[in-house]
Amino acid sequence: MNPCAIPCVPDDPGDGRWMSQHECNVREAKEREPDVLFIGDSIIHFLSQRPIWTDLFEPLHCLNFGIPGDTTQNVLWRLHHGEMDNINPKVVVVLVGTNNTTQKSEPEDIADALVEIVQTIRARLPDSYIVLIELLPRGEYPNSLRERNSEVNFLIRKKVSGLERLETISLSKELVDSNGRISHHDMPDYLHLSEGGYRKAFTPLHELITQLLYNEQEKDLTPSE
Repeated sequence: MNPCAIPCVPDDPGDGRWMSQHECNVREAKEREPDVLFIGDSIIHFLSQRPIWTDLFEPLHCLNFGIPGDTTQNVLWRLHHGEMDNINPKVVVVLVGTNNTTQKSEPEDIADALVEIVQTIRARLPDSYIVLIELLPRGEYPNSLRERNSEVNFLIRKKVSGLERLETISLSKELVDSNGRISHHDMPDYLHLSEGGYRKAFTPLHELITQLLYNEQEKDLTPSE
């Protein structure tokens, strides 16, 4: 049994914050009609607190269901417990898995769990595009966890290749220099992104989402025969 693909809630440190965030997401899903749903870990969560979110993503009618610390199994649990029950977004954006590498999970298990997430979304939202963001690099210099993330990315590209209405995207190119170093200006703690880091990494994502939404709009405007 793949531990990364077994839906579960994280251990509660005693304040119930994680479950409160999940319940807030479920309420938002009932109240909002997003065109784009973001779901994932802290990289997704903190995106909504940056100016780039207001500038680029809010105009696309986006909803952010990122929860810091989430693993693939936590996201799977949320998907099975109401966070997609009342919405029908045109695009679903997923970024999760680096916290699994922190826990020393095997890359194959993480990649298979990401496939399970894709299948869960597809079963509930058959007409939505799914954008799977490859795991970001981590650590100032090349290291074992960054290598694990790269291996997950290699595996997931193979596993989802050819699936309809699914795109994978790497946002790492502008974050790592020719020596393999990440600047603290882009990742102050070498894991989470600064505003500048988000601008570098997520602007191509905005361009992809815009194109997918445009394709859907064009399809909706096509006269029926």
